[in-house]
Amino acid sequence: MKLLITSNLPDEIYNNLPESLEIDYHNSNIPLSEEEIKERVVGKDFLICPLSDKINKDIIDQGKDLKLIMNYGAGFDNIDINYAKEKNIIVTNAPATSSAVSTAELAFGLILAISRRLIAGEKDLRDGNFLGWRPTYFLGDQLKGKTLGIIGMGNIGKNLAKRALAFEMDVIYYSRTRKEDIEKLGVKFVDKEDLMRNSDIVSIHTAFSKDLKHMISKEDFNLMKESAFLINAARGPLVSEENLIDALKNKRIKGAALDVYEFEPKVSDELLSLDNVVLIPHLGNATWEARMEMGQAVVDNLKDFLDNKEPRNKVN
Repeated sequence: MKLLITSNLPDEIYNNLPESLEIDYHNSNIPLSEEEIKERVVGKDFLICPLSDKINKDIIDQGKDLKLIMNYGAGFDNIDINYAKEKNIIVTNAPATSSAVSTAELAFGLILAISRRLIAGEKDLRDGNFLGWRPTYFLGDQLKGKTLGIIGMGNIGKNLAKRALAFEMDVIYYSRTRKEDIEKLGVKFVDKEDLMRNSDIVSIHTAFSKDLKHMISKEDFNLMKESAFLINAARGPLVSEENLIDALKNKRIKGAALDVYEFEPKVSDELLSLDNVVLIPHLGNATWEARMEMGQAVVDNLKDFLDNKEPRNKVN
C-alpha cells in the first residue's frame, strides 16, 4: 500500500512507520503547492499532512484510492472532513497532552514579550542604542495584579490560567461551557463583553470553526481598555486582521502578540510595519515533546487502520 507524506517529519516518527508501505516522502519544510499534492496523491492509499496543507475537494477527488488522511496536529479545519466522509475516507487528527502545555507556555511567553517589550528591547540593543540603565528606558507593564481574560477554557486555556495564577494575576474566562475544575482555583467565569472590558490582557484559546470566524472584531476592540494587549496563539481567522490593524494603528489597544494570522502563511505588510505588535511564526506547540507525541498519534492511527481497527483519533 502507498503513503504520501507532504512534509518533513521527525526521524524517530518516520522510522517508526510500517516497513511494508511504499512511501512518497516530501522531506522538506517547504510546502508543496496544491497542484503538486494533487499530482502526488494519485494512487496513494494514505496521506499524512500538516495542518498548514489545505486538503480540499479537488485533492480528495484526485486521491481516488485514499482510505485514510492523517493530520499531523490536533486541529483538522484544513481538511474537508465531510467530503472525505462522502468518499469513505477516514480522517484522523493527532492530539497530544504535551501540545496543550507547549502552546500555553508559548502564549505566556507572548504575554511577557509584549508587556515587557522584550523583542523591541533586544532589537534596540542589537542596533547599538543601549547606553546603560536609565529610569525611563524601555518601561513595560508588570503582570502581578493585572487581569488576564482567557477566551476558550480547554486544555490550553487551563494550562495558561495556572501559569498566570503563579504570576499572581487575576484570571477570568469566557467559554461556551463552564469549567468547574478551573473555577475551584479562583478563576472566574464571565460573559464575553465583561471579559473584553475588564481584561488587561486578552488571550484566545478556542478551537476554530466557520461560525467563529472574526469572533474578535471591531466591536470587541472598542470594548477593550486602551492599555490592553491581545494575544492570539489559537487560529488566525478568529480575529479580524483588518480590525486588529486599525485598533493597533489608532492606539485603540496598546498592543498585540500573535503566533497565527488570518491569511497564514502571509503576514500583512501593515502588521509588519507596526512597532506595538510581536509577531512569531506559528510556534505554539513547536517543542520536541509535543511534536513527538503528535507523531506517535499519527503512527498509532495508521497502525490501527492496518490492523482493521477504527483509528483511535478518527474525527469524521
